[in-house]
Amino acid sequence: MEKVLAIGGEFFRARDPLALGHWYQEHLGITLTPSSYDRLPWQQEAGPTVTSPFPESTDYFGGSKQMWMINFRVGKLNAMAAQLRV
Repeated sequence: MEKVLAIGGEFFRARDPLALGHWYQEHLGITLTPSSYDRLPWQQEAGPTVTSPFPESTDYFGGSKQMWMINFRVGKLNAMAAQLRV
């Protein structure tokens, strides 16, 4: 059975994305999605995870009732997709 290996990214709506992102960084030690390739995203043993608050009005990950989007890291994407179709 294929399993999720790690969280690749978490994205969510926020009233003030910049302020919330700074709060995450200051109080939780989670760095935000870098604005350039010169900086690394948040690193853990399983690999990097991108964390990014978006404006409440974003349509990047669906309609206004969709508050979160999570990207899962898997080893064999085709096998995972086939397993989920069953």
